[in-house]
Amino acid sequence: MRAPVHVTLISLGLLGLLWTLGAAIAQDPDMLPTPIAVWKVIAAESASGDLWYHMANTLRRVALAFGLAMSVGCVLGLIMGRSDKINMWLDPWVTVFLNLPALVIIVLCYLWIGLNEVAAIIAVALNKTAMVTVTIREGVRTLDRGIGDMAQVYRLSPMTRLRHVIWPQLGPFVATSTRNGLAVIWKIVLVVEFLGRSNGVGFQIHLYFQLFDTATVMAYALAFTGVMLSIEYGLVQRWERGANAWRRA
Repeated sequence: MRAPVHVTLISLGLLGLLWTLGAAIAQDPDMLPTPIAVWKVIAAESASGDLWYHMANTLRRVALAFGLAMSVGCVLGLIMGRSDKINMWLDPWVTVFLNLPALVIIVLCYLWIGLNEVAAIIAVALNKTAMVTVTIREGVRTLDRGIGDMAQVYRLSPMTRLRHVIWPQLGPFVATSTRNGLAVIWKIVLVVEFLGRSNGVGFQIHLYFQLFDTATVMAYALAFTGVMLSIEYGLVQRWERGANAWRRA
């Protein structure tokens, strides 16, 4: 159940109060700056345009990697869920990618492909594709066989069956993959940018980490976290509730 707006705001306010108290106790802005100090950095970076430039690059990478991971993962999940033989052969591959550390995949992509955008997008997508595949595969295995048999009796074409029979039932699983995917992908994108890109929020965090500028590191981190939370609450959770509405009917 989603918390009421006022509860969410009060909870975030308490977090800000705890942060302020911690900064007051530390009395060291180089270690823990106050919320006001971080907000001033956000305002300054926004006014200069740097924040928007780097955030736009990060969001572009998130969108491309997310789209690639969801597309490939959904296709593989459908195939593996409907064919035991294919699942038998591909399941070990999926298991390997599920357990391979994200950092290893990122480093290998940079070594094999180069320090470029293609390597960055592929590295992020590979880290998420296996998770999408497993979720969609389990969703396919829970499909109502009675509805499938009815579609076969009415001789629906494969595309019609996919669009009107299979996909609506997979809606909750796709929504779950979307929500979990965004939560994972944007964090991995920051690591990719931290290690090998020349722009983006992760790059800025790396830059100011080298300068020991805690306030600016926190400013970029919190600004981008705010954007992703807005997407989560404003879009993803609403879509997830809509995808699960038929279960409550």
